[in-house]
Amino acid sequence: MPSGFDASNPPFDRLTQQEIGELQASLDIAYVAPGEPVVRPGQKAEHLHVIIKGSVEVREGETLNALLGPGDSFDSRAIVHGSAGEDFVAAGETLCYLVPRALVLDLIARNPAFAAFFYSEVSAKLDAFSGARRQEGMESVLRARVREASRGPALMIEGSASIAEAAQRMQDASINAAYVRDGGRIGVVTGMNLAKAVLLKRLPHETPVRHVSHFDVIAVDADAFIFEALLLMTRHDKRRVAVRQGAEFTGFLEDIHILGLVAGNSQLIPGRIDRARSVEDLTGPAQDIQGQVERLHRQGLKVEQIAEITSDLNRRLFVKLFELVAPPAIREHGCLMIMGSEGRGEQTVRTDQDNGLLLDGPVEEAELARFRDAFGAALAGFGFPPCPGRVMVGNPLWSQPLAGLVRQLRLWIMERTPEAAMNLAIFFDAVPVTGRAGLLAEAKQAMVEAMRGERALIARFANLVESFQTPALGVLSTLMERVGVASDAIDIKKAGIFPIVHGMRALAMDKGILETSTAGRIAALTDQRAFEPEFGRELLSALRVFMEYRLRAQLEAVRRGTLEREALIQPGALSTADRDILRDSLRIVRQFRELLRNRYALASFG
Repeated sequence: MPSGFDASNPPFDRLTQQEIGELQASLDIAYVAPGEPVVRPGQKAEHLHVIIKGSVEVREGETLNALLGPGDSFDSRAIVHGSAGEDFVAAGETLCYLVPRALVLDLIARNPAFAAFFYSEVSAKLDAFSGARRQEGMESVLRARVREASRGPALMIEGSASIAEAAQRMQDASINAAYVRDGGRIGVVTGMNLAKAVLLKRLPHETPVRHVSHFDVIAVDADAFIFEALLLMTRHDKRRVAVRQGAEFTGFLEDIHILGLVAGNSQLIPGRIDRARSVEDLTGPAQDIQGQVERLHRQGLKVEQIAEITSDLNRRLFVKLFELVAPPAIREHGCLMIMGSEGRGEQTVRTDQDNGLLLDGPVEEAELARFRDAFGAALAGFGFPPCPGRVMVGNPLWSQPLAGLVRQLRLWIMERTPEAAMNLAIFFDAVPVTGRAGLLAEAKQAMVEAMRGERALIARFANLVESFQTPALGVLSTLMERVGVASDAIDIKKAGIFPIVHGMRALAMDKGILETSTAGRIAALTDQRAFEPEFGRELLSALRVFMEYRLRAQLEAVRRGTLEREALIQPGALSTADRDILRDSLRIVRQFRELLRNRYALASFG
């Protein structure tokens, strides 16, 4: 029996000690000579192979899909489905452990976590192999810093002020607790203290606020851990503690704020947005939206759920900003729209501005110019950088009356250039945020009618999927690893996300489907039999895998301050399981691109 088998390597790390013992007792070892096939397409798999030494090329015809190395296993699909779909050929002298198929199937039946490795849908694999991160949950909340959950501002009121004045100042600041300075001591007064003073004790409104404040302030440092604050709150039977940074008080931490961390503050942010009375008041909630993405991810929420929550909160932010900076004429006659990943509801870490404005007629030019500048500047201040292609309200091309935009759409349709096709694609993802939503519906309907029957135009539009290549994981890795160099990086947005998103856009446009989310388009196209339901599920699974991997890369880029790498992942840095999931996802994209090539004869575009 081989004694060197590494059971800590996925998927075997999901097995119990008893199951590991069964597996080790059944192992055998095989030697494969260079160039010798290990598993051939259509061949029945009697064993799961786990590479001990050497490497194995995974090929599909002449295409090299991957290069597997020590610790990697194959062919999981053949084990479950009975036969292999790819060629597995030894790239050099190779040793493999052999795990009997019967035992693998038995372990799959007994152990759901182990079984996930053999699922055909890649998103199911991703869910299972993200289990360790998801188990952090409350533990990650307790390790958060107090400053991540505490709220300000720290309003300071003189002890001689009346309780009526204190109540007014707290209402103006939209807070329920304030600090009270009385000589050399600092106390706290809450909204409940003030209410009891007036309603129960029937104190006059002119009573100095010092008389209803308490001066046994329990404070915690802003850089302390949440669990330290919880200990203080429990020990002193408090629902809130004061927060200080050095000698200065910065706000309060309440039990509801800690609860907010568990849900990423998503239930607290809308209230802060609604209470904003100025653009400056929106800065805090805007930062919270961005901060919650990492918290939700750390707590194991699925990427599509993070995107849904984030998109909803961003839209609330845009609505409030529009209300604050748009003059009455624009609020009455305009429709604010968002595009890109925001429009599709697939935004996670904040990227650039993708927005526009439709009007039901001309408005005063100076007023419109002031709004364009103010709206874009405010978003930039919140951390939304200007769009490199200037797809934003500040560009008159994207903020104009309905009639003008419809004319522009028809011009893009007639131009038949890649740039015009990209502009049509961007607009096709637009959704209304606030204002006269019917304007956008009219514009989209005009666009669909203008493109109806334009098969050549749809084909040119679909050809944008050829803008970037979808690599076979291992083409670059093979060369790099053979000379001892780490695997190259893959741009996950270009290689995986864009082909699926844009391919679905093209098919939806062809069928006149006005659904904006990629998941919604896949569902609608499946209903219209544009492809088989199983392939639709695989495409959605692959998209979610790419979104998850990109989110990881984005969060790492934010932490390191290397935003130019926000879509780059290095296969060599991934776990065996993650590489397997990525390989499957890229295979699905290549199949989808082939479907588009055949349907629209994309080869004719050269």
